[in-house]
Amino acid sequence: MSKHLSACTTVLVGKKASIDGSTMIARNDDTFLPLTPQRFFVKPAYHHQTGLIWKSNQNGFKAPMPENGYRYSLTPNVEVDKEGVFAESGFNEKNVAMSATESVYGNDRALAFDPWIKNGLAEDSLQSMVLPYIHSAKHGVQYLGQLIKKYGSPEGNGVIFSDNDEIWYMEIVTGHHWVAERIPDDAYAVASNRVSIQQVDFDDPDHFMFSDGIQDFVKKHHLNTDHHGFNFRHIFGTSNKKDRHYNTPRVWFGQRYFNPEIKQDPMSTELPFICHTEHKINVNDIEYILGSHFNETDYDPLGNGPRDKKLKFRPVSMNRTQNSHVLQIRNDVNAGQSAIMWLCFGVPAFSPYVPFFANATDTDPSYVNTPVKMDDQSAYWLYRKLSMLVESHYNKFEQEDVDYLTDSREEMLRHVEETNQKANKLSGQELTDFLTKQNHKIVQHMNKKTTDFCHHLMEEGLTLSKLTYNMDKNL
Repeated sequence: MSKHLSACTTVLVGKKASIDGSTMIARNDDTFLPLTPQRFFVKPAYHHQTGLIWKSNQNGFKAPMPENGYRYSLTPNVEVDKEGVFAESGFNEKNVAMSATESVYGNDRALAFDPWIKNGLAEDSLQSMVLPYIHSAKHGVQYLGQLIKKYGSPEGNGVIFSDNDEIWYMEIVTGHHWVAERIPDDAYAVASNRVSIQQVDFDDPDHFMFSDGIQDFVKKHHLNTDHHGFNFRHIFGTSNKKDRHYNTPRVWFGQRYFNPEIKQDPMSTELPFICHTEHKINVNDIEYILGSHFNETDYDPLGNGPRDKKLKFRPVSMNRTQNSHVLQIRNDVNAGQSAIMWLCFGVPAFSPYVPFFANATDTDPSYVNTPVKMDDQSAYWLYRKLSMLVESHYNKFEQEDVDYLTDSREEMLRHVEETNQKANKLSGQELTDFLTKQNHKIVQHMNKKTTDFCHHLMEEGLTLSKLTYNMDKNL
């Protein structure tokens, strides 16, 4: 079964690799169309509801749902009837984060013996079928693993789970087989649309989980191409021209940013998955990578390098990026205020990441009420407009956009810190209500700031028309 692939980029950071002890999982949701409008809202918890059935309008998947579910946030498509739900990313009320999915490809040798299940659990249903029902990152892998065992998968997916302690990256590579690896606390990882996990230690349950019978499956069908070990990428993944031009260069750029001292080939299909750096990673670092287009290299399509190199590789940030998010869970504050979703609804190369405390009961109407066609009220279309304006005169507007983003980050970091100080004195429903109001406050500020900036760029853009001719100051 073919799928509308979400050609995403993922960044994962363990708590000892981050600057403040946070776990952070992040991803660009790059859909198959330049415009696939999305919303951001919160679904309330529910209790003792029997007979609930989830039905996909994309591939016919259908399954019963539990009688109880946690409150959770999501960033689904607006045109659900046409495009499917694709809840994509968010937190539940237990401070468990999930981002689904990083599309991956299994190879034909493995799929010949365990093909995709046409009406199995697909990306459009994953978040909705899992996030409301899990209480930890590891439980998320176990829970989804049981669903894949029961229903199968129609496509290859990399699924991310995190809590305040652990990050797990799970790759589904055939109809029923998968492996999940825990990102070491002192490590980071970058993934980009190909199987990433490498050597699997089947005797280390603290760092690896896997589908039932996967070792026997590989042995029976002679799938292991190596003399030693169990390299999941080699056994189930691909290594082709598309990987070398579309996928691996993005991993190369992320690793180059964190480890500039290590020289690597952007077309290498053997780039490591688990990496370490002496640099303590913060949210802004991740935002930079997700908003990058091979900046300051010959491969930058917006740069001044040779044309054959500028168009050689697929950049990280694209016009097809419908949302970009960093799901951060902090360990230096109380649990009730620890989870923050940094959400960018524009092209992340040009647009800011707005912080939303996860312990909230709703989101601002400008994020909830996204229309299919462009309007002047919704956050999605506001940041899409900003992205288009900046790129339309990039050489002229680049520094102004950098200044706007820098100033915005400073304001939003200050907002988070001020919110932390006041939230320290609160608990229970009072804390939830306060954080909900703070989310609305920062949205209203950023909406006005961004609208004003867009108006400024439009005014300036009017002076840049090519339909001008200056010969006489009076003419």
